[in-house]
Amino acid sequence: MARDRDNNAASSEAVISIVGPGMTVVGNCESDGTIRIEGTVNGSVKAGKAVVIGKQGHVSGDIMTQDAVISGRVDGKLVAASRLELQATSHIEGEVHTRRMQLEEGAVLNGSVHMGADVAKALSKPGNGATEELDLRASVPDPAGAAR
Repeated sequence: MARDRDNNAASSEAVISIVGPGMTVVGNCESDGTIRIEGTVNGSVKAGKAVVIGKQGHVSGDIMTQDAVISGRVDGKLVAASRLELQATSHIEGEVHTRRMQLEEGAVLNGSVHMGADVAKALSKPGNGATEELDLRASVPDPAGAAR
Protein backbone atom coordinates (compact mmCIF):
# COMPACT_ATOMS: atom_id res chain seq x y z
CA MET A 1 0.00 0.00 0.00
CA ALA A 2 2.86 2.42 0.73
CA ARG A 3 4.15 1.72 -2.75
CA ASP A 4 0.77 2.78 -4.22
CA ARG A 5 1.00 6.14 -2.49
CA ASP A 6 4.52 6.70 -3.84
CA ASN A 7 3.35 5.90 -7.37
CA ASN A 8 0.44 8.35 -7.05
CA ALA A 9 2.76 11.13 -5.91
CA ALA A 10 5.10 10.56 -8.83
CA SER A 11 2.26 10.28 -11.32
CA SER A 12 0.81 13.70 -10.42
CA GLU A 13 4.02 15.32 -11.65
CA ALA A 14 3.94 13.21 -14.81
CA VAL A 15 0.41 14.34 -15.71
CA ILE A 16 0.02 16.63 -18.72
CA SER A 17 -3.09 18.80 -18.73
CA ILE A 18 -4.14 20.09 -22.15
CA VAL A 19 -6.19 23.10 -23.22
CA GLY A 20 -6.96 22.01 -26.76
CA PRO A 21 -7.29 24.02 -29.97
CA GLY A 22 -10.57 25.95 -30.12
CA MET A 23 -11.00 25.70 -26.34
CA THR A 24 -11.21 28.81 -24.14
CA VAL A 25 -10.70 28.69 -20.38
CA VAL A 26 -11.91 31.71 -18.41
CA GLY A 27 -10.30 31.48 -14.98
CA ASN A 28 -7.10 30.20 -13.44
CA CYS A 29 -5.40 26.89 -14.32
CA GLU A 30 -3.22 25.05 -11.81
CA SER A 31 -1.41 21.70 -11.97
CA ASP A 32 1.41 19.92 -10.15
CA GLY A 33 2.65 18.61 -13.50
CA THR A 34 2.70 20.13 -16.99
CA ILE A 35 0.09 22.28 -18.71
CA ARG A 36 0.02 22.40 -22.52
CA ILE A 37 -2.01 25.24 -24.05
CA GLU A 38 -3.10 25.04 -27.68
CA GLY A 39 -6.24 27.15 -27.14
CA THR A 40 -6.87 30.28 -25.04
CA VAL A 41 -6.62 30.91 -21.29
CA ASN A 42 -7.96 34.15 -19.83
CA GLY A 43 -6.51 33.89 -16.34
CA SER A 44 -3.34 32.83 -14.57
CA VAL A 45 -1.55 29.54 -15.25
CA LYS A 46 0.49 27.79 -12.54
CA ALA A 47 2.27 24.49 -13.17
CA GLY A 48 4.69 22.71 -10.85
CA LYS A 49 6.74 21.26 -13.70
CA ALA A 50 6.25 23.05 -17.03
CA VAL A 51 4.02 25.19 -19.23
CA VAL A 52 4.07 24.63 -23.00
CA ILE A 53 2.20 27.05 -25.25
CA GLY A 54 1.66 25.94 -28.85
CA LYS A 55 1.76 28.21 -31.92
CA GLN A 56 -1.98 28.96 -31.70
CA GLY A 57 -1.97 29.11 -27.88
CA HIS A 58 -2.72 32.38 -26.08
CA VAL A 59 -2.57 33.25 -22.38
CA SER A 60 -3.94 36.56 -21.10
CA GLY A 61 -2.68 36.43 -17.54
CA ASP A 62 0.33 35.53 -15.45
CA ILE A 63 2.28 32.28 -15.82
CA MET A 64 4.31 30.69 -13.02
CA THR A 65 6.27 27.45 -13.51
CA GLN A 66 9.70 25.79 -13.40
CA ASP A 67 10.22 25.45 -17.16
CA ALA A 68 8.36 27.07 -20.06
CA VAL A 69 8.42 26.59 -23.82
CA ILE A 70 6.48 29.31 -25.63
CA SER A 71 5.49 29.19 -29.30
CA GLY A 72 2.30 31.26 -29.02
CA ARG A 73 1.27 34.50 -27.30
CA VAL A 74 1.49 35.62 -23.66
CA ASP A 75 0.06 38.89 -22.33
CA GLY A 76 1.16 39.14 -18.69
CA LYS A 77 3.97 38.29 -16.28
CA LEU A 78 5.90 35.11 -17.13
CA VAL A 79 7.93 33.43 -14.38
CA ALA A 80 10.00 30.36 -15.29
CA ALA A 81 12.09 29.66 -12.21
CA SER A 82 14.52 27.38 -14.05
CA ARG A 83 14.38 27.76 -17.85
CA LEU A 84 12.47 29.68 -20.51
CA GLU A 85 12.50 28.90 -24.23
CA LEU A 86 10.97 31.43 -26.60
CA GLN A 87 10.53 29.89 -30.03
CA ALA A 88 10.53 31.89 -33.28
CA THR A 89 6.72 32.16 -33.38
CA SER A 90 6.35 33.42 -29.79
CA HIS A 91 5.03 36.86 -28.87
CA ILE A 92 5.40 38.05 -25.26
CA GLU A 93 3.95 41.30 -23.92
CA GLY A 94 4.93 41.71 -20.28
CA GLU A 95 7.46 41.10 -17.57
CA VAL A 96 9.72 38.02 -17.72
CA HIS A 97 11.59 36.44 -14.78
CA THR A 98 13.82 33.42 -15.34
CA ARG A 99 17.16 31.89 -14.45
CA ARG A 100 18.07 30.89 -18.04
CA MET A 101 16.53 31.84 -21.39
CA GLN A 102 16.83 30.67 -24.98
CA LEU A 103 15.50 33.19 -27.51
CA GLU A 104 15.11 32.09 -31.12
CA GLU A 105 15.40 34.56 -33.98
CA GLY A 106 11.95 35.87 -34.84
CA ALA A 107 10.58 35.76 -31.29
CA VAL A 108 8.98 39.00 -30.08
CA LEU A 109 9.51 40.11 -26.48
CA ASN A 110 8.16 43.49 -25.41
CA GLY A 111 8.66 44.14 -21.71
CA SER A 112 11.26 43.82 -19.00
CA VAL A 113 13.48 40.77 -18.54
CA HIS A 114 14.96 39.81 -15.17
CA MET A 115 17.50 36.97 -15.13
CA GLY A 116 19.63 35.32 -12.52
CA ALA A 117 19.81 32.64 -9.85
CA ASP A 118 17.67 34.61 -7.39
CA VAL A 119 14.47 34.68 -9.45
CA ALA A 120 12.25 33.43 -6.59
CA LYS A 121 13.81 35.86 -4.10
CA ALA A 122 13.33 38.80 -6.46
CA LEU A 123 9.66 37.92 -6.92
CA SER A 124 8.99 38.01 -3.20
CA LYS A 125 10.56 41.49 -2.97
CA PRO A 126 9.88 43.40 -6.22
CA GLY A 127 12.32 46.15 -7.11
CA ASN A 128 15.08 45.01 -4.74
CA GLY A 129 17.69 44.80 -7.50
CA ALA A 130 18.52 41.14 -6.79
CA THR A 131 18.17 40.19 -10.43
CA GLU A 132 20.04 41.38 -13.44
CA GLU A 133 18.00 43.26 -16.02
CA LEU A 134 18.79 42.46 -19.63
CA ASP A 135 18.33 44.95 -22.48
CA LEU A 136 17.68 42.69 -25.46
CA ARG A 137 18.13 45.52 -27.97
CA ALA A 138 21.77 45.82 -26.93
CA SER A 139 22.52 42.09 -26.99
CA VAL A 140 20.88 41.05 -30.29
CA PRO A 141 23.03 41.88 -33.34
CA ASP A 142 21.46 43.91 -36.12
CA PRO A 143 21.44 41.69 -39.25
CA ALA A 144 21.39 44.76 -41.52
CA GLY A 145 24.42 46.17 -39.71
CA ALA A 146 26.35 42.93 -40.16
CA ALA A 147 26.22 43.29 -43.96
CA ARG A 148 27.79 46.77 -43.92
